[in-house]
Amino acid sequence: MTTTQQGLTRAELARRVADDLVDGWCVNVGIGAPLLLPEQTTPGREIVYHSEHGLLGVGPAPQGTPDPDVTDAGKNPVTLLEGAASFDSSLSFAIARGGRLDLCVLGALQVGENGDLANWLVPGGSPGVGGAMDLVAGARRVWVMMTHLDKHGEPKLRKRCSFPLTGPGVVDRVYTDLAVFEFVDGVLTLRECAPGITPDHVAAATEATHTVDLRGGQTA
Repeated sequence: MTTTQQGLTRAELARRVADDLVDGWCVNVGIGAPLLLPEQTTPGREIVYHSEHGLLGVGPAPQGTPDPDVTDAGKNPVTLLEGAASFDSSLSFAIARGGRLDLCVLGALQVGENGDLANWLVPGGSPGVGGAMDLVAGARRVWVMMTHLDKHGEPKLRKRCSFPLTGPGVVDRVYTDLAVFEFVDGVLTLRECAPGITPDHVAAATEATHTVDLRGGQTA
């Protein structure tokens, strides 16, 4: 029996997010699916990827034998592009907190219809505190890249986050395997559906109240 794919794969989702990056941006990528972004950058474009453990200029995974000392924040082997720099955590967090990042792309456990982000703790589980709180406070833009539903089939786009917050009202855009949302004047707005997905399909998988405006017009 043939199974019809519903929504984007992780690689396709990374490709979709990468398409919206702007040449010259300095972009932090969070642990999880956002780490796929350096793999999806179109050759000839100049995106400077920042890793919070102390790298600027992160490239894709090596083709040959990896250097064990060169990894992304998820401890995956990566390459360093021409002009890359490495530094200690104090400078890395100064970059994050000092407004030097054009964008951070993070995974999420929940996103509220008011732009709240929760991505570090499932109550009763082990906390995953990293640099996300610094990133969302300091970056000029915050995009979320996540599956539309959690592992229990529950919507991650919620009326209000029930998990502890990483930051209140910080999210600018949300990219999922089903759709692209943008906060327009504080209102969660459906901008795009994945191939084969309808706005009704998205609405059925979304708890958050949202408007639908598929006319495009996404701007960086």
